Amino acid sequence: MSGYVAFDAEKVIDYVTHLGHFFAEGETLSCYEFGDGNLNLVFRVQDTQRNSIIVKQALPYARCVGESWPLTLDRARIEASVLRRHGEICPTTTAKVLHHNSELAVTILEDLGQLHILRGELNQAHTFPQLSQDIATYLAKTSFYFSSFYLEPSEKKALVTEFTNPELCAITEDLFFDDPYRDTERNHFPSALQASVNALRHNKALLIEIAKLKAQFLNAPETLLHGDVHTGSIFVSAEQTKLIDPEFGFFGPIGFDLGSFIGNLLLNYCAQHARIEALPKRRNMQVYLLDCIASTLSGFYATWLKLAKTQTRDLSLQAEGYAEYFLTKVLQDAVGYCGCELIRRTIGLAHVTDIDDIEDDTARLEVQKRALQLGEQLILNANKCHTTEDVYQLIISFVN
Repeated sequence: MSGYVAFDAEKVIDYVTHLGHFFAEGETLSCYEFGDGNLNLVFRVQDTQRNSIIVKQALPYARCVGESWPLTLDRARIEASVLRRHGEICPTTTAKVLHHNSELAVTILEDLGQLHILRGELNQAHTFPQLSQDIATYLAKTSFYFSSFYLEPSEKKALVTEFTNPELCAITEDLFFDDPYRDTERNHFPSALQASVNALRHNKALLIEIAKLKAQFLNAPETLLHGDVHTGSIFVSAEQTKLIDPEFGFFGPIGFDLGSFIGNLLLNYCAQHARIEALPKRRNMQVYLLDCIASTLSGFYATWLKLAKTQTRDLSLQAEGYAEYFLTKVLQDAVGYCGCELIRRTIGLAHVTDIDDIEDDTARLEVQKRALQLGEQLILNANKCHTTEDVYQLIISFVN
């Protein structure tokens, strides 16, 4: 970290000007920092013609906690590399990397300011017709082309090493699988929820399933994951979807990203009980969210299976029926990780505005209870799912 220095707006302009190929020579540039995430500085640089880029710099600690939680700067390399690798497979749904400097932990990205963060849009009950198909295609294609179905074993092993991401994975391991089920100062929930939390922590069947999911996360390098597919990491418009922020990327279980995305849609579904007072409007929004989940599941499955049937390179994995067997386990994993996302976003460190911004304390508490109950039941019943329809039916049996 000898050459590292944290940027401010002036340093960003100096750096971009020195690079020299983003703006016309002599242009007057403006810059401001607008990052509201947990880990990084994010700047927008713009010239007088309103041409702009995004400059992102990793900090050597968790921004949401402070210097008491140090973090590796190598996560910036991981993020840029995942974006580039995934962008080769799905360029229309992956944010474009324009420049990266590992020593400074700086990445320059295309400016997606014409789009909107999905979480905020869903909170306002806005819907997006392309979302489910875009996400399904992204998750299916990126997970297939970096799996053992497609990559040569030696190539995949080298990539597993390249994308080893122990510090960021440790955060996921703690926040997903450990913290919600024990007393730790990182957890955050109202005292009125304590009885529900205690019930989770004493549910032996649930804890066994959590252990299975964590073991899979630790020991199944199935593909190069984004690692953090939540609705705050997705930019959207009516015509376009872009994924950002894969600094948690690593080789892990394929169902993890799929489950994380569905879990965030279900968090919003639960939140809409308190967000939209008028029943017809609320039901319309919740039906949209369920339809989006169903379309994502079916689109992911169909795309993945087609790729497996036509582009699998490994001779053994071409065995008739194996792709279907494999996808059944992916679906079960996804349901389990979806449940984990619901629980950890409700009582752990990193909450979601879908729920936390509900002003009425009583209404917010009821939403939190819904989310915990739904998460628990999805985890406990995940192994009953063998098809995408099974997953959908399981979800709708517990959401209302």
